[in-house]
Amino acid sequence: MPARQFVTLGMFIIDQFSFQDDNGSPTGQSLAPQIGGGGTYASIGARIWLPAHELGMIVDQGHDFPEDIETTLRSYGDEMWWFRRQPGLETTRALNFYRGDHRGFQYLTPRVRITPRDLTDTPLAFPATLHFICSPSRAAVIASEIKEISSWAPITIYEPIPDRCVPEELPALVDVLPSINILSPNAEEALSLLSIPLPPTKNTIEEACAKFLELGVGPEGNGWVIIRSGSMGAYAASKHRVGGWVDAFWNDAAQVVDVTGAGNAFLGGLAAGFVLTKGDVFKALFYASVSASYTIQQQGLPTCSRSEAGEWNGDSPWARLRELEERHAKRSTKDD
Repeated sequence: MPARQFVTLGMFIIDQFSFQDDNGSPTGQSLAPQIGGGGTYASIGARIWLPAHELGMIVDQGHDFPEDIETTLRSYGDEMWWFRRQPGLETTRALNFYRGDHRGFQYLTPRVRITPRDLTDTPLAFPATLHFICSPSRAAVIASEIKEISSWAPITIYEPIPDRCVPEELPALVDVLPSINILSPNAEEALSLLSIPLPPTKNTIEEACAKFLELGVGPEGNGWVIIRSGSMGAYAASKHRVGGWVDAFWNDAAQVVDVTGAGNAFLGGLAAGFVLTKGDVFKALFYASVSASYTIQQQGLPTCSRSEAGEWNGDSPWARLRELEERHAKRSTKDD
């Protein structure tokens, strides 16, 4: 069986929710448990563009794994999930809690980390692109394991976790950067790591990108930095290509329901776009932006249509891609 184009080491999580006002009193709002996890959203971001058999993710199933959730996952394509039974454990769950405008996150069960070695005896072994979400020190362990697996040199997409995007983690990040092909924090994370004052602006985001490149991203410094910047879009650069911006797909705030998982889906879409554009990272950003656009339209995962048109949320990703590319071309012409 050919190697998968995209595999994530991100975890599957069942998300639970709590809503409080600024004083800590329940608001009365409720939300049923949902499919979550950065790996899940990244996988769906890639699935928007690529067939299920070209993707992969390990899903750890505890003794309490809900049958309806497995059915939902399989609706996106059986081949993309490698269900790993964990009968002695609970399924990983986390609480997303909202207090006024503040959002928090905490695990309710022990995490089961996924490593490159976990892929070797599965159909997900030796993918062309490997995505992971973790601390810089954990990323170094993953990079070391990859090197130990002979004849495998995947494109690595590294997404640092938010609570480790602090200045104290910068030395550990610098150590692992030569093993990372694509580094992609969001704007707040990038500025925090580099001790650049918040809130982000386009100028400070471009400054952060340049500083990361100076630190040496990728083998021989030939990697990319992509800073995901919410409604501002995304900024990307490498030492061989001048930086550039790609817009967020939605410029209508009414279309933005919940941004949970948007950054993960962006990077899954980026990996798919990298395949479909034969390695053009900048062009792949358009696929990434479209993948994110489907994620933020509702709470939870976007829905896949089984129609021949391959629609998601009742709309064609290829039509959105054309629209975004045309919008970018017009803006570039105007700027010239």
